[in-house]
Amino acid sequence: MIKIGDHLPEQEFTFIADTGKTTATSAELFGGKKVVIFAVPGAFTPTCSNAHLPGFVVLADQFKDKGVELYCLSVNDAFVMRAWQQAQNAGAISMLADGAGRFTQALGLAKDTGDFGGLRAQRFALVADNGVVTALQVEAPGKFEVSSAEAMLKLV
Repeated sequence: MIKIGDHLPEQEFTFIADTGKTTATSAELFGGKKVVIFAVPGAFTPTCSNAHLPGFVVLADQFKDKGVELYCLSVNDAFVMRAWQQAQNAGAISMLADGAGRFTQALGLAKDTGDFGGLRAQRFALVADNGVVTALQVEAPGKFEVSSAEAMLKLV
């Protein structure tokens, strides 16, 4: 599992926007800035849609005031992540679609949910400064406590 002091793994991400499809690498997204990446097991799932993402939507301006960019990671495709972003009014948060789970696996934070959804991300959040992890909060199975927006705001 990734740990404090490690560099974020290299990955190319696809984004869907009003202007079409674009791609960006980890280095382009996270280099030279402070970011919070929070991961959810799945877009449109209950805790993810009712608590995790909405908390970051509500506090997005406070993160921005601290110079922190927000990224939501899920093992879903870019179209699903775009639809979820729109449904949640989460325009201030960049949605990281990890369709094959490669980034999540490289972080060492993947889990197999079997028939429920296959490979997914564990619920976690991290702070990275210029691509280097400075804080990591991994939830215990079935919990939502240490990776909330409120908890992460205290760590940036």
